[in-house]
Amino acid sequence: MPIHHDAAIRFLSDQEFNDLDHLVMACAFEAQNALGRLCEETVYEQDLAARLRAAGCQVATQVPVRVSYEGFEKVYRLDLIVNGMLYELKAVGRLSNIHETQAYHYAALVGADRVKLLNFGGGKVEGRLLACPFAMMDRFNITVNRQKWQALSEHCLPLSKTAELCFQEWGGFIDCQLISEVLLHDHGRKMRLPVIRDGNPLGHHAVMLHDDATGFEISALLDTAAHANHLKSILNHLPLRAWQWINIRGKVMTFETICR
Repeated sequence: MPIHHDAAIRFLSDQEFNDLDHLVMACAFEAQNALGRLCEETVYEQDLAARLRAAGCQVATQVPVRVSYEGFEKVYRLDLIVNGMLYELKAVGRLSNIHETQAYHYAALVGADRVKLLNFGGGKVEGRLLACPFAMMDRFNITVNRQKWQALSEHCLPLSKTAELCFQEWGGFIDCQLISEVLLHDHGRKMRLPVIRDGNPLGHHAVMLHDDATGFEISALLDTAAHANHLKSILNHLPLRAWQWINIRGKVMTFETICR
């Protein structure tokens, strides 16, 4: 099984969620009031879990989710599940899009219909509810677009095939970083290559390579035209002939080859 977990996620009506979330937020504020805003995330997690259990809730913390593909395996851990509702905890100055992406990824893996981010690192507890369509959709009905892709060496086809097979097995709306890790594990390596303009060395840039002259890039972008231009720009100053670029948006995977 490519995704395995024992997370007791369930669908809550709006009223059930509102009643539960009112209690969770009250306990979260109590936790921050007692501990301040400088503790590590796990401290808030344990304190919040203890308060919710004392209030009669069913609580699980650090619930493992295993994602595998052939010889590759990665284990994620869900911070907090309360009466079937998924919460992800942070202790940072401010929540960002990166935190939302992570939360959506976790929700997709376990088929949740919503997930809430809680941040204890600000002046007061910040809650951000993310509505997710995953319980109501077929994430595995994917689309692969290869119109702008070409194989440049014998290494290109295995790279693209692995990416596509992972997407088929894990479904849409996953974090593109996960596919990057599989491709590095099976087909590539990461190196820092020199950046040179007009014969002048400017420093180094980290690149994922699947052969000596071709880099690959994985992204999850809406504005792909702008990113393509940036890839072309840096390509002109690296000792590479091309990029193999894979972009994932929802249930669509697009392959594009960018050459000098």
